[in-house]
Amino acid sequence: LCPAHSGLFQAMKKDECHFTNGTERVRYIERFIYNRQMYTMFDSDLGHFVGFTPYGDKEARYWSSLPDVLENRRTAVDWYCRSNYEIFPTFVTERRVPPSPFAVHSKSLPVHPSP
Repeated sequence: LCPAHSGLFQAMKKDECHFTNGTERVRYIERFIYNRQMYTMFDSDLGHFVGFTPYGDKEARYWSSLPDVLENRRTAVDWYCRSNYEIFPTFVTERRVPPSPFAVHSKSLPVHPSP
């Protein structure tokens, strides 16, 4: 092996659901990562796969050419995200108001032991 390579390679697929106002607005993202570099991604807002490396471009073109695969991913906001929204409520963070552009500074108070 080349000294620059540890011999350990990691392949990862990550599915994300982004909720706004409960399930009113849902975005599904599927990421394909190899050795900490995302090479392909599906975004339900775009409706197709996008490549970020030469290999990822090839994969994105191929997967985007398959009507069944695209239909499956495009409907994932319903069968994957919305169907799991009620099942895992502790992992869901709702954003009902757009984030404020103002920074909030807080002052830490000293911690005193209880008597």
